[in-house]
Amino acid sequence: MKILVTGGAGFIGSHTVVELDKAGFEPVIIDNLYNSNRDVLEGIKQISGKDFPFYEIDCNDSEKIRELFAKERFDGVIHFAAYKAVGESVEKPLNYYENNLISLMVLLRAMAEFNVPNFVFSSSCTVYGQPDAIPVTESTPRKPANSPYGNTKAIGEDIIRDFIYAKPGVKAISLRYFNPIGAHESSLIGELPNGVPSNLVPFITQTAAGLRKSLTVFGSDYDTSDGTCIRDFIHVVDLAKAHVKALELLNSESPDYYDVFNVGTGEGYTVLELINTFEQVNGLKLNYTIGPRREGDIEKIYAQSDKVNNVMKWRAEKTMAEALRDAWNWQLKITAE
Repeated sequence: MKILVTGGAGFIGSHTVVELDKAGFEPVIIDNLYNSNRDVLEGIKQISGKDFPFYEIDCNDSEKIRELFAKERFDGVIHFAAYKAVGESVEKPLNYYENNLISLMVLLRAMAEFNVPNFVFSSSCTVYGQPDAIPVTESTPRKPANSPYGNTKAIGEDIIRDFIYAKPGVKAISLRYFNPIGAHESSLIGELPNGVPSNLVPFITQTAAGLRKSLTVFGSDYDTSDGTCIRDFIHVVDLAKAHVKALELLNSESPDYYDVFNVGTGEGYTVLELINTFEQVNGLKLNYTIGPRREGDIEKIYAQSDKVNNVMKWRAEKTMAEALRDAWNWQLKITAE
């Protein structure tokens, strides 16, 4: 099966390309390289021993997307390509709505036109807003998102649901990610943000490497054990494998199937617990300060993973400690280059 991976040079996309190949799929990568780097393709090649097709295309470009679909004849699409920084989305909401939603609709139209049956969407636990109770299940009510980024994921899910209901011959799964961290154990691919990182772990590793003076922990007065936010941190390789499982499930389902799955470990850790684990695993002392809360952040959230465990036959295998070790090894590798 030939699978189009949008944003395939990005953090989660690159790891998913590797896992798709291991599972016997044929990945084709498109990426506009807005928030990724062409060098990632070499890392994928070194891990897999293969040179996968790559197209530098923006998913908002409907004409180029149609040309690609006509040329390659895909069996499925995994859609990662999106803007994803919570803070930036608060500052630039129209950019996020335009980029994240138009690209989704361009892809769905192309899938219907060229009879591509399987679609996996990168959603997010941000669709739950600040839940009334944790852990969250797939039936936990969605709340108004705390950021425009989160709202693009909620609206994206609605677009897909309504699209599938119109019976275009497409089956779809939305994966509600929790917090992906880590890197491939080979240290050949990992998280490579352009500019100042918006995600916690790359900021931690860059601070530990001396590239940043200090890490700011946003808020210490939340209703948690140590006052910092609680998150469900999942190793990116485990998350990548979930996309393979999603495709395998779609292959067994009838046309017009749609469902959502939480993809997390089922355990919540505070930001300070993550920092302490990073220090212990890697034998380092991190320079960090406590700052004010950041607009758009959710106080605490983690997954109940029963549905993804039982229906998709997927389970997180790697620990947070392993993810933080892999993330630091990746940082050491890119710092040395």
